Amino acid sequence: MSVQIFDLSHTFEPFMPQWPSGCNLKEEVIRFHANDDMYNIQWEGIMHRGTHMDAPLHVTELTPDITQYPLWRFFGTGVAVNVPKGKWGKIEPEDLQKFDDIIHEGDIVMVNTSQHHIWADSDDYFAYGCGATGELAKWFVEKKVKMVGYGCQANDHPIATKLVDHGLGPTRPDLIDEWKQVYGRDPKIDFPLWEPGHKFLMVEGGIPGIENVGDDAYGKPAGEGDFDAVTGKRCFFAAFPWRFRMGEGSGVRVLAFTDPDQTFRFETGE
Repeated sequence: MSVQIFDLSHTFEPFMPQWPSGCNLKEEVIRFHANDDMYNIQWEGIMHRGTHMDAPLHVTELTPDITQYPLWRFFGTGVAVNVPKGKWGKIEPEDLQKFDDIIHEGDIVMVNTSQHHIWADSDDYFAYGCGATGELAKWFVEKKVKMVGYGCQANDHPIATKLVDHGLGPTRPDLIDEWKQVYGRDPKIDFPLWEPGHKFLMVEGGIPGIENVGDDAYGKPAGEGDFDAVTGKRCFFAAFPWRFRMGEGSGVRVLAFTDPDQTFRFETGE
C-alpha cells in the first residue's frame, strides 16, 4: 500500500499561540507515576485554539452546533492551493478563481497562505495576519465546495473581527489608528460587516471552515512541512472534530492522504 499521510494540524499544547481573546489552555498533572503509578492531565480551555473548526452556533443564535454538520462534510477529495499572503492580506475571490479549473463542486479546499510558517504568539500572525473576505465565502458557497481550511488566524480578516470596532470590540483600538494611517480611511469602510467570512460560509452555506490549518513548520523556510508538501496536489482530506453536543466549535485533527502508486482501495464493507 502506497498511501502517504500528512498532518495539517498544529500541536495542541500548553502555552500554544492563541487568537487574542480570553482563557488560554490550562493543563495540570493531577496524577503522576512517581506518586500514583499512573498519569492523568486535567485541562481547561475553550475550543477555539490551534487548528479548529467553528459551528454556525458560534456566530449566530439558534443555528446548528458542531454535531449538526453532516459527516460527509468532513471527508473527501479536494486540493490544497497556494495563496501566499503578507500583512493584512485579503484572500479574495480572484485569488481562488485562478484555480477554478481544479476546484470542483464537492471538493474540499485547503488554502495555504504560508502564514503557518510564522505561527506564533505574535502580532504578525494574529493582529496583522491575512484573512478571507465575505465575498470569498460567497464564492465558495456558489462553488458548492464541501469544506474549506485556511492556513491563517481565522475564517475572517482580523479587521472584520472584534479586534477593531465590531461586536464586542475594539479589543485592539490601536489597529484602527494604524489602519487609518496606512490606508487613509476608517477600517469599517473596507470591512463594514462583523465576521462575514464565518457567517456567509457556515451559516448561509452550511460549509465548515477550519482555522489555523498548518503543521509544526514554524521557523522553517517555505517548502518544508506537511502542508507545503501537499500544496498543489489533489488529496483525500479528513477532519475529525469532537462529537460535542451544543458545541460552538471543536479542536480538529486534519489529515491529507495521497496514493502515488494508485493501488489503495477501500474495502466494500461486505
